[in-house]
Amino acid sequence: MTETDPAKETTAYRICPFCEACCGLELTLERGHVKRIRGHQADVFSAGYLCPKGVALKDLHEDPDRLRTPLIKRNSRFVEVSWDEAFAEIERRLPPLIAQHGRDAVALVLGNPIVHKASLLLYASRLGRALATRNIFSASTLDQMPKQLSSGLMFGDWLSVPVPDIERCDFLLVLGANPMVSNGSLWTVPNFRDKAKALRARGGKLVVVDPRRTETARAADQHLFVRPGGDVFLLLGMVQTLFAENLVRLGRLAPHVAGLETLQQSVAGFTPEKVSARCGIPAETIRELARSLATTERAAVYGRIGTCTQDFGTLCSWLVDVLNTLTGHLDAPGGAMFAKAAAFQNNTLGKSGSGKGIVTGRRKSRVSGAPEIFGELPMGCLAEEIETPGEGQVKALISISSNPALSSPHGTRLGAALEQLEFMVSVDIYLNETTRHADVILPGTSPLEDMHYDVAFTQLSHRNHARYSAPVLPRSPGQPDEWQVLLRLLAVIQGKGAGADLKALDDELLAQDLKRTAGPYADQIFNAVAHMCGAERLLEVGLRTGPYGDQFGAKPDGLNLDKLKTTVGGIDLGPLTSRVPEVLRTPSGKIELAPAMLVDDLSRAASDLQREVPELILIGRRQLHSNNSWMHNLPVLAKGAARCTALVNPADASRLGLQDGGKARITQGKRTIEVDVEITDEMMPGVVSLPHGWGHDQPGSRLEIAASNPGANLNQLMDEDRRDPLSGNAVLSGVEVQMEAVARPMEFAEQTQ
Repeated sequence: MTETDPAKETTAYRICPFCEACCGLELTLERGHVKRIRGHQADVFSAGYLCPKGVALKDLHEDPDRLRTPLIKRNSRFVEVSWDEAFAEIERRLPPLIAQHGRDAVALVLGNPIVHKASLLLYASRLGRALATRNIFSASTLDQMPKQLSSGLMFGDWLSVPVPDIERCDFLLVLGANPMVSNGSLWTVPNFRDKAKALRARGGKLVVVDPRRTETARAADQHLFVRPGGDVFLLLGMVQTLFAENLVRLGRLAPHVAGLETLQQSVAGFTPEKVSARCGIPAETIRELARSLATTERAAVYGRIGTCTQDFGTLCSWLVDVLNTLTGHLDAPGGAMFAKAAAFQNNTLGKSGSGKGIVTGRRKSRVSGAPEIFGELPMGCLAEEIETPGEGQVKALISISSNPALSSPHGTRLGAALEQLEFMVSVDIYLNETTRHADVILPGTSPLEDMHYDVAFTQLSHRNHARYSAPVLPRSPGQPDEWQVLLRLLAVIQGKGAGADLKALDDELLAQDLKRTAGPYADQIFNAVAHMCGAERLLEVGLRTGPYGDQFGAKPDGLNLDKLKTTVGGIDLGPLTSRVPEVLRTPSGKIELAPAMLVDDLSRAASDLQREVPELILIGRRQLHSNNSWMHNLPVLAKGAARCTALVNPADASRLGLQDGGKARITQGKRTIEVDVEITDEMMPGVVSLPHGWGHDQPGSRLEIAASNPGANLNQLMDEDRRDPLSGNAVLSGVEVQMEAVARPMEFAEQTQ
């Protein structure tokens, strides 16, 4: 056999697209098929680590339910068509609708998988600008917008999110997060398990605060149950303790901080004694946590989904970084630090040390008046924007890798609203609970069929690095790049037509970008990359103009795409380094400790202190095999015991008459779901936990494996109008519910005799 013999085994490398850990994979290929997947030992970032999700990449690529041909709905049924036919249908129906009703009549909805596909992430923003609609929605308002808002207010940029420098940390306080399962969330940290072990081995301490004794909590030195929704009161009690006991140590950050006195005055009333009952943690324990944080040389606080998906999500996110700042652990080795990404990070561009900061509320949603945040409206507003007649009513929708009918609150209402649309286009690899409502579905590529660079997650990584994945397998005949699909949609929207010259349009958009960002060097940069196109060209520009780049020849030893492509396993750019003040983009050039929006919201928290604790509260949870709904159709992740179970504390089970393995009904208002019960002492009394992303029982979907074990949809119980008022993030956790046993057929027969 020769080296080009297709029967010969070959090796390829890939960045895993399934979660934020972004582990490097080594794939063994034979006859154009994936034979084996394992962790890539030479990967500079993940060093061979692999979780079960990585192996499932083979299942995703080979999934018979994955769409490979465009679909058009005719007579209520989907039929396969050519790409030209699909775009002809879009061109026939979408521009006239915009002409008649205006651009706000089209909504754009962006889903979680976009951040794992460079082409989609880089070109979805361009599509949004071309569409120029106020109605843009994304998964960010389902789980992370509070952190982005608080980071923007404090540091001046939406993605200036400090992350724990875990490899040098000696005290890590984790709230509402389960990095043992997620390997970080808004914190890219593959193999958290071993890093946590190393922290403890060097004498450090890991403390977890969570209503459930999670996988991370079980590996911690200390686990504290907290009442769902009570995190904000714990954090306030800790901040108050730092001031009351003179434990504030700003250190080198002192000249770079604004609002310290305002902050001290604002939290003065939240003493540990006052907040203890509301958060469920003794006052002295609150003080001990604050003291440990303040007196440990290298320490950090990290909060995630549990702190974001609640009524006080933005306050929690803010207070986490307030604690890190007040104790001298922000921007310090072993504390919470800012990554310096090789490309696309706004806080490495332009003038350093100050900037325009962020602006919110530039527009409001038509029906509820919810303010725009980071260019988006809350996902919970989408249904009402479709249902409510009047000027600006949403008549059409473009969804990209999004499944809000399952993942957003009260998906049944949203699904019914989607049926009212005059036209809907979906870019997706599945016919799922949302795309089943579309008129045209444009299939994306398998992750193995396109290039990839971690645009977003290098900005959130525990260590600086740059890695590139080349396509591993050829695309199906006629399958365009995903950036070409979005660019063709853009051409239709701009009136250039579905047959527009995409290269010319791509050149035009790049020239506009460079004129805005590169000033007098715009033409020089454009000419240097004129031979390229698409996402790779944007990556080339991003790398070469980035903080490690060759600056198009000015720094010959700097980074460029060719250098990255020829370095197997990526390039290690070193540990996180101190970046204040250059990282700041606030108008004052300071870390804003007391933004008015946040200080004002403390009155809402003070009022809530006296609220009676409900008898039973529902929270979500993350699972290693099913971080998101689109993973439920993959055999290697779906096998094994049922995972969509409601975890219930034994005392609650006894009180409610529930049995392990039995059925129960959970009710919130007029909404009800039935669940399988799993009794466990890992749950805090008065709290029940159900994983998100399930409920694959909708007719018209094409997800055979997921439908065989559909599970119950946690979000179906949630109120789409209940949001964190600052960020617009949906409240998907800490919700009061009722629960009762559902009699089995035999039991019911016995009861009626």
